[in-house]
Amino acid sequence: MAPMLLRYSADRRTMAWAVAMPLVALAPYAWPSLATWLWPVSCYLALSAGVIAHNHNHCQTFKSKRLNSIFGQWLSIFYGYPTFAWVPTHNLNHHKFVNRVGDATITWRYTNKHNFPMAFAFPFIAAVFQSTPTNEYIRKARATKPALYWEIIRQYVVFVGAHIALISLAVGLHGWALGFKLWLLMFAVPAVFALWTIMFFNYIQHVHTDPWSEHNHSRTFTGRAMNFLLFNNGLHTAHHEMPGAHWSMLPAQHAKVAALIHPDLVQKDFWGWCARSYLLAPLLPAMGTHQVGRAPFDDPSLVDGLVTASVEASEAGVNAARV
Repeated sequence: MAPMLLRYSADRRTMAWAVAMPLVALAPYAWPSLATWLWPVSCYLALSAGVIAHNHNHCQTFKSKRLNSIFGQWLSIFYGYPTFAWVPTHNLNHHKFVNRVGDATITWRYTNKHNFPMAFAFPFIAAVFQSTPTNEYIRKARATKPALYWEIIRQYVVFVGAHIALISLAVGLHGWALGFKLWLLMFAVPAVFALWTIMFFNYIQHVHTDPWSEHNHSRTFTGRAMNFLLFNNGLHTAHHEMPGAHWSMLPAQHAKVAALIHPDLVQKDFWGWCARSYLLAPLLPAMGTHQVGRAPFDDPSLVDGLVTASVEASEAGVNAARV
């Protein structure tokens, strides 16, 4: 990809991953025996498509509006859903409320307890509640922004049309049984994996954090391998504090605020944290997470308001007694 088309040179790696997505997913169409070995790689690349779509919707990849539109459609095919949905559910909702009331992806909807059953179920629960801001966004676009509305329609058409073509190609090459299996393994299963994992990441990055805090609103994972493979997605505190920053800038931003974040919310080893939280914590509760600071449902403005109102009422009573 010519550097002059990209806004940031670091996105040459983004383009390499984007090119790898169809090469890996379609290789078993030519050599079906490769499916067993390549479907896990396709799952990873589908997850990468979701992460890249997230980055793309915060900070556009190309200088050209047309190329950005095409890139969003491209990512949709592998991620498993039209990428415009990141805007109403994430950019305009999650970043606005950050796990407080109003966030469609709150981690404490039914309980603030943190355990694996809740973490596993969270992506399915969040998907249901994210439909509200998504549908409202489409409705408003249709009523007031026809260009945006037709861009959304194009994404749906490309997404559905691409998968009909991919199924047809697989079936045409190998018959219904093997062809449909190849599409499932190389496209459908990776997409479901990506959609679930993206929301799982959202859960662990916010459960038991303090959304009222300047720096303790998110959980950060600093492991180099994870952040290389997922384009610095682990540096979540820095991302929330500079949501428009390009992903390549997040390490520098994290370095600025790292000392200000509660130590429990900066983890180096993602897999070690998962093992402690979901394997050891049921037996040794001290190994699990605990609420840092104020819980997301403890609105300090309401508490302060009640205190202020109480003080004002008391002062009014005293003044009235004096009169």
